[in-house]
Amino acid sequence: MANIYRNAKVDFTNTDNTTVYTSPSNSRAIVKSILVSDDSGSGDSINVTLTDASAAVFSLFKTKTIGSNATTELITQPIILQESEILKAQATTAGRLHMVVSLLEINRD
Repeated sequence: MANIYRNAKVDFTNTDNTTVYTSPSNSRAIVKSILVSDDSGSGDSINVTLTDASAAVFSLFKTKTIGSNATTELITQPIILQESEILKAQATTAGRLHMVVSLLEINRD
């Protein structure tokens, strides 16, 4: 069993629903931090979802406002991603937001 520290980074250059991180089929992940920053000077909002292995979608943040030239920590407690679960995010406006997700991946092999 291996513990692997990772970060997943996204520059939201479009408004597509974007996969930020997918937990491998042999691992679980503990998400420690989800930082979102606005570098446009205009502010924006973001949606964050979790898709489980059966393709059910759960909303973590719906239209969460990120202030102008600000950085926001979205979570106050860790989030556990089970095998094959997917963390996705979607910016309201292209070219304004960046996201960095810090996590610990626990490989069960």
